Amino acid sequence: MSQKDPCQKQACEIQKCLQANKYIESRCQDVIREMRRCCSALVGKESVCCSGFAREQKTEEERKS
Repeated sequence: MSQKDPCQKQACEIQKCLQANKYIESRCQDVIREMRRCCSALVGKESVCCSGFAREQKTEEERKS
């Protein structure tokens, strides 16, 4: 049996918020911030839900270098 992704709840909240707000991302910044927090806590661990956020974080780090 597979384990539930630790950030799945936050990922679902983002989807609900986006759907409720006609996919206007700026209206969902609070839930997106919560997702980033969750994913930051999982650095080095597998999370399908955080895969896009991990790529985003790497890109930001590369820009700083």
